[in-house]
Amino acid sequence: MQQPNLEIMNFVEQQILPRYNAFGKSHGLSHVQRVIKNSLALTTVTGADVNMVYVIAAYHDLGMEGPRAIHHITSGKILTADARLKKWFSAEQIKIMKEAVEDHRASSSRAPRSIYGKIVAEADRDLDPNVVFSRAILFGIENYPEMNEEQMWKRFRDHMKEKYSRTGYLKLWIPGSPNAKNLETIRKTIDNEQELRKTFNDIYPQLIKEESGQ
Repeated sequence: MQQPNLEIMNFVEQQILPRYNAFGKSHGLSHVQRVIKNSLALTTVTGADVNMVYVIAAYHDLGMEGPRAIHHITSGKILTADARLKKWFSAEQIKIMKEAVEDHRASSSRAPRSIYGKIVAEADRDLDPNVVFSRAILFGIENYPEMNEEQMWKRFRDHMKEKYSRTGYLKLWIPGSPNAKNLETIRKTIDNEQELRKTFNDIYPQLIKEESGQ
């Protein structure tokens, strides 16, 4: 797999990635590292510029510093405003990268405007079933501490159906990506609510224990 420019990597690892430590585990450092890894893997099948792909992935969720509902827009603004990127990229490349960051959100009603948007959108859908289920439950724990276990279950179930079910809004943009197989596994679990509840019951207590530091 082709690697990004070493100077760009050093900059991102020292100046950009540490900002993700403020976003909690569901959108934190481990998440952006997975998105970077997934994005770089997709450059092999798309022929996209590896440096652009790397930076897009690194910046894609920086907007979580503000309101989550518009984080993709904010992330694009952060990327555009970072004059340090002009050392490595042209104005046109930065525009493409900004649009890709804006287009990564799963709930977007339109297709990404470029292959770069499709790559980060696909990479952001880290569809390893355990990761998907765990992140959704963890997001609830982090953001709705007032909810009891039954309320957490209903929030998790409704989110799974709204986003990942066969009628959900999540779309895949790159044919033949590893995500398609994983998405089918997730959908089979969602299809069987008893199995989905068992999945929740297996994961939720452990995450509660970890969050409480026990």
